[in-house]
Amino acid sequence: MHMRATLAIDKRPGTDEDLRYMHLFFEMEDGNYIAFFDLPDSVKEDHFRNKDGMQEYHFAFELENLEAQKYFKDKLENFGLPVRGPVDHGFVTSIYFHDPNGLQVEFTVRSGRHEVILAEEEAKSEDVLARWTAETAAVKSERLNLAAAE
Repeated sequence: MHMRATLAIDKRPGTDEDLRYMHLFFEMEDGNYIAFFDLPDSVKEDHFRNKDGMQEYHFAFELENLEAQKYFKDKLENFGLPVRGPVDHGFVTSIYFHDPNGLQVEFTVRSGRHEVILAEEEAKSEDVLARWTAETAAVKSERLNLAAAE
């Protein structure tokens, strides 16, 4: 598994709402991805304790094409579920909804430029991550009462 992209973002996707976060993408051997979020302004000590319940999980599943995504969007909306999107992230287009347990689920479709964009992001990932870590360490340290949060 290796890091393909580290995206430092200032807005909630698909909105003008301020939200500072890092979105990290790691590619697995089979071509699937696992992604993580780092939200320094909302970090709490409690986030690092074992919990009884599920807490703010995000599951993303790749669909073959936009037609399949539209099919699922229509089906979910027909069930009365609110669906956000499609949101064009450049390298993928995504829709979002919450399952009955309150977990956020994403159905995503790769864009035609997916590999080009991720190759560009991969080339600068280490620098972006180092800069992000330096820029957010003080916020995390203050929120977690630690000497250093890196």
